[in-house]
Order: sequence, then C-alpha cells, then structure tokens
Amino acid sequence: MKLYGLIGFPLSHSFSKKFFTTKFENEGITDSKYELFPIQHITELPALLKSHPDLCGLNVTVPHKIHVLKYLDWVEHDARTAGAVNCIRITAESPVTAAFSGEVGIKGHDFKLEGFNTDIYGFEHSLKPLLKRQHDEALVLGDGGAAKAVKCVLDNLGINYKIVTRKPAPGHILFSELKPHHIKQHKLIINTTPIGMSPNVDECPPIRYEVITDDHLLYDLIYNPEETLFLKKGAEMGAATKNGYEMLVLQAERSWEIWNSKKIYP
Repeated sequence: MKLYGLIGFPLSHSFSKKFFTTKFENEGITDSKYELFPIQHITELPALLKSHPDLCGLNVTVPHKIHVLKYLDWVEHDARTAGAVNCIRITAESPVTAAFSGEVGIKGHDFKLEGFNTDIYGFEHSLKPLLKRQHDEALVLGDGGAAKAVKCVLDNLGINYKIVTRKPAPGHILFSELKPHHIKQHKLIINTTPIGMSPNVDECPPIRYEVITDDHLLYDLIYNPEETLFLKKGAEMGAATKNGYEMLVLQAERSWEIWNSKKIYP
C-alpha cells in the first residue's frame, strides 16, 4: 500500500484528506491511501518518515512550508524562488546525505526528498484564463506564506505588483495608507490573508471597495465560504471574482502527478 499524507498544524479542516480519499474511490485506486499527520514542529518530520517507511509523498501546509526546506535534498526552481514548499516526493533513488545532517537518527534509510510548490501551478492555471489586458498591475493583500506562490506567479507573468500589509515593511503599502488611486491603478487585487475565512464570514480586507469597477478582477485564495465578503463587495461593483477552490484542486492534482512521475530529478 502506497501512503501519502499532509503535514501541518492544526489539520482539523483538511481539504487534502477529503479530496484524495474521494479521488481514490472514484478512480478505483486501491493501492494508495492518504492520511493526516499533524506535527506541531517541523523537527518531528524525520521521526515521521522513519515510522512510516511506506510514505511516497507529502503535502505541506502551515506552518511548515518554509522551514521544511532545510530537510530537502532537492528543490525545484520556482519553489526555491518562492522560498516555500507544499509538496514532497519521497523516492528510493538515492540515500539522504546533506539533509538531516547529523541532527536526527535516520541514517541507513535509502530515500530522497524532493520539494515542489504546486500552489504556484494551481494559482497560475486558475488565474491566467481570467486575465485581460488591463490586469497588468496587481495589489497583493498580505505577505505571509500564501503570498509567496502568488508573487512567484506574478513575476513569471510579468505583472507588476504592490504588497499591502498591516505592519510596515520596506516597499509595502499599509492598509491604512491605501488611497483610491491605488485601487484605480491596480486592476487585479489578490487576497492572500485569512480575513473573511469561515467562521469569520463578516470580515473583509480594509480596502476602498467603492472605487472598484468592472475592469477589476478580485481573486481570493480562500474557498470557504465560497463567496467571501471581499468577493461579494467586488462583485457588487461589477468586478470579476474568483475564489481559491480551483487553485486547491489544481495543486492537489499536480501533487499526484509529481508523486507518480517517472521523471528523475537532480
């Protein structure tokens, strides 16, 4: 039996577990199962791998997307650029050498950990069909782990962007400093914050919704609720809107492709 799973903490509302369990049932995949591994500290990863030698792949969620990098033998270009990994392929192609250097007791295990960021794939392929000529400048709301994939995609697509945060940071705009001209200039607005996520459905990022037009595209990485207050307010002004559900599906399917790929990575 091939084992796959999700690491992070907490994992009480996991999309991945339900998605892959349903996928395996619908597609008649009987040699695989997907489990949740709620580890509070990334230092628990080596022990997890040692106790589950049948693990073939892992998804990674908060708070481990960044700190997991130091445990990997190889990281794909975009994931390395973004500085975050949410998918690990575990293969028996070569022993671990550089990773886990002396700090954990897993010597003798013949596997290799390869890191990817399928959030980048999911976001790009769900965003691109919606882009129009005027969406050449973006506001990215928030600068946490979720924003890393978004910024990588915008860079790849040649879309200029400004980061909007609550706390001061070099080159960022504060939410409190947002003016109508910022909204008018940036026709693509992407929410990477958890503001508005269930159960806090009556909250939304503090931006000037009254100057949004039908030229705008609002994208929310949140998928629960299906329409956040951020998206609802944008739609009321005529903007096109998109939630994060398709991105999640695409990144999950991409993870499955990577785990089952015959490609040998460096």
